Amino acid sequence: MVGLPMRPTSLDKPLEKPNADKETTDVKPDVKWLGTPINELKRMPECGRPLPPLKDVPGQHTVMIRTDLLQNGEVPVPYPTKFIDTWDDVHVKMPFSSSNLFPVEDKVMFLLFSFFCLLQNAILKYSASQAKKWDFTALQIYCTKPIPLLKAGMNHSITMSQEQVACLLANAFFCTFPRRNSRKTEYYNYPDINFVRLFEGSSSKKIEKLKTLMCYFRSVTEQKPTGLVTFTRKRLDKPINWKRYFTPLTKLHITCQGTIEGGGYGMLQVDFANRFVGGGVTSSGLVQEEIRFLINPELIVSRLFTEALDHNECLIITGTQQYSKYKGYAQTYQWGGSHQDTTPRDGWQRRCTEIVAIDALQFRNFLEQFHPERVNRELNKAYCGFARPEEQSQNLSAVATGNWGCGVFGGDPHLKAMLQMLAAAEAGRDIVYFTFGDSQLMTDVHKMHSFLTQRNISVGDIYGLLGQYYSSVCKSCLSQRPDVSLYSFIYQQVSSSLAPDDSDRNSARQHVPGDSR
Repeated sequence: MVGLPMRPTSLDKPLEKPNADKETTDVKPDVKWLGTPINELKRMPECGRPLPPLKDVPGQHTVMIRTDLLQNGEVPVPYPTKFIDTWDDVHVKMPFSSSNLFPVEDKVMFLLFSFFCLLQNAILKYSASQAKKWDFTALQIYCTKPIPLLKAGMNHSITMSQEQVACLLANAFFCTFPRRNSRKTEYYNYPDINFVRLFEGSSSKKIEKLKTLMCYFRSVTEQKPTGLVTFTRKRLDKPINWKRYFTPLTKLHITCQGTIEGGGYGMLQVDFANRFVGGGVTSSGLVQEEIRFLINPELIVSRLFTEALDHNECLIITGTQQYSKYKGYAQTYQWGGSHQDTTPRDGWQRRCTEIVAIDALQFRNFLEQFHPERVNRELNKAYCGFARPEEQSQNLSAVATGNWGCGVFGGDPHLKAMLQMLAAAEAGRDIVYFTFGDSQLMTDVHKMHSFLTQRNISVGDIYGLLGQYYSSVCKSCLSQRPDVSLYSFIYQQVSSSLAPDDSDRNSARQHVPGDSR
């Protein structure tokens, strides 16, 4: 992307203090969405281009199946056919490696296999009519190729079959991955993968988690899954000089109803991630990221090989399947039964479900997030997740997102909506924004987007306004929240006419559903 000088602007007008506490009164209760109709925005696979042949590329893409035998509807064949035993600092240390020489290894493995047999027999005894139909081999087959670690600073992809993912998750369930139960090993900068913390205590949340995961294991043991999943670690090599771009904002659909995984099918779906991907999914966490990893359990495997994300990195997971429905959120979460995923597959036999994990900064002080360094970090993080420089804009789906980093991480939803709109525009994508029931936020963001697009205000101009807001309002503000809200400031700086009312100062104080980060 070529940087262009920012055009002259006349936005540096004296600040007039508005009545920031005056609430908007024109929110109609029957209005559930605003902006561009969602059916006018692009989704996969319709907008995508034909994929090149899938192949293993040393140093770039590790493919763990026979690509010459890849057929729609058939279980992929692992490659190579015989396990390659590797025990080093660039691959996952596997539980069945000959180098896994813990003193109690034989006893532990005997107990695990005994427990597996008891589990299988118990399941079949409970469902005797299915005893001749159900196949449990997915819990017994091991991966044959060493799995590379996706370390910090890497640009690398791993593609494996859903069956291989199931095998890895079975090992995680039985807590067999060596050297992964302590932060004092070489895996100190990786997420937990063994499920041991999920089995602790008597929390009702953990019981609902286990119900959700058991739904997955039942599904893959009843019928082998036949698709592939790709995990891609990506870094932004060079930060963006945001003030130098003339790019206009792209289309926005914003709604107070629905979910990212539901309404955003076929779009790039944002995971409000922890830098340790999956957050507390294998322990006590149960908000946006953890719920997504539970209903699409194949995401959990990324924790096996993905080192903590740095400020300029993201993780993209393509092809996972949703196995469960759910109700509630956080303390009220409940497994809602099995889900039949009918998402079409792409040319590599992956579900057309692309999820990007981007971690937001945590702010102890509300004003801190408006500092230019923090704004740059969040913009670059979002852009890293949204941008695909190798693709044409017409082949990119919309971004489905929401209140990223606006829960316990302290983010202002109005600012985060603005930052994601800027990143999506520079990445050449439209945006679908879910406010998770907040109709006031829906109205505020839509008004601002319309105001800016009607006046042809570019990404660079808006970035400049964010810097002015910090310098004029936040830098000298002694209170936790400034008297002048961000959107009020932008309205006044862009136009001398009467600005629409906004209530982001008030709504930012309220609980933000849909994200704990």
